[in-house]
Amino acid sequence: MTAPAHERTSDDLIRAEEPVLAHNYHPLPVVVARAEGTWVEDVEGRRYLDMLAGYSALNFGHRHPALIEAAHRQLDRLTLTSRAFHNDRLAEFAERLAALTGLDMVLPMNTGAEAVESGIKVARKWAYDVKGVPADQATIVVAAENFHGRTTTIVSFSTDETARAGFGPFTPGFRVVPYNDLAALEEAVDETTAAVLLEPIQGEAGVVIPDDGYLAGVRELTRRKGCLFIADEIQSGLGRTGRTLAVEHEGVVPDVLLLGKALGGGIVPVSAVVARREVLGVLHPGEHGSTFGGNPLAAAVGTAVVELLETGEFQRRAADLGQLLHSGLAELVGRGVTGFRARGLWAGVDVDPAIGTGREISERLMREGVLVKDTHGSTIRLAPPLTITAEELQSALGSLEKVLGAAGR
Repeated sequence: MTAPAHERTSDDLIRAEEPVLAHNYHPLPVVVARAEGTWVEDVEGRRYLDMLAGYSALNFGHRHPALIEAAHRQLDRLTLTSRAFHNDRLAEFAERLAALTGLDMVLPMNTGAEAVESGIKVARKWAYDVKGVPADQATIVVAAENFHGRTTTIVSFSTDETARAGFGPFTPGFRVVPYNDLAALEEAVDETTAAVLLEPIQGEAGVVIPDDGYLAGVRELTRRKGCLFIADEIQSGLGRTGRTLAVEHEGVVPDVLLLGKALGGGIVPVSAVVARREVLGVLHPGEHGSTFGGNPLAAAVGTAVVELLETGEFQRRAADLGQLLHSGLAELVGRGVTGFRARGLWAGVDVDPAIGTGREISERLMREGVLVKDTHGSTIRLAPPLTITAEELQSALGSLEKVLGAAGR
């Protein structure tokens, strides 16, 4: 007979997952049972500083009081209607999210991958109905090393063979160009192009930040060529980089914005396609939908998230503490760190391969009470909650310095 979770150790629970869970993840061997703010606690009561924040889904920390209160209030009233009926929370959510982003209309969904898939559908429909691309000939230009999700259409234009291998046949209609290369983008865009779909900062690739002027160049090119600019800000958006949106660092307003992760406040999955009226206006009843998209609980939490961002407090915190993160990492270059890329409270840190892989460094940091996650090779990502204090951030950097020093001896 299976023992209750509270009677099982971390090792017991990890072993119990093995035969019954699909092996699509390789998590660190820590079993989180409780969390508050920037800290999590495992089954045995060991505490860890969370420097990953659910890949930015927890921008406001674990169980932010305003978000928990909004969820509790809504749980006592109404959680789901489907979109067969209106609900009393959806209009305010859409109004405030559109205003926050400077766009016109909102298509609510659930997960980030759903937002990307929805953005692709909308772009194709716009190409046929508005641009006049012949039926079934629309193309979308994307960047190499992208990460937009793992559904079958999305992995069709991934350049990561781990994500692609064994999942064909792949969906046609995509052209892949190098990231941060305006000349290659110019060459790929033609009269069939519905949209250019890019991450303003490539997260999974290792927090890769394009050259100054690249995003503005993409915006100018798409306007000139008569196609849409779709910015996937599912990881980079909602305060992470020191602005509400990463595109704001170049004063760019895309035609279509994809949001997710932090939009659900770490409580429920909430994502959205936010766009100009001319673009989202191409959808008509029956052409797209989601039973849970825009549900009252999601809308209530999403509205509370927008309310937090409307103050500008979290954007300012990310910008100010981002300087501390940047300077702390700069001091480690040549001392185990070979390079890094950082914007706001988000960094990709390249560790000397002689010291260890990204996975090994993550495991060593875990033993020091700091949680991060590796990406490719010897790169780790740092993306703490925007609620982190300067002291906590310094402590995490100190742990990284300790781990690198110990490994280098």
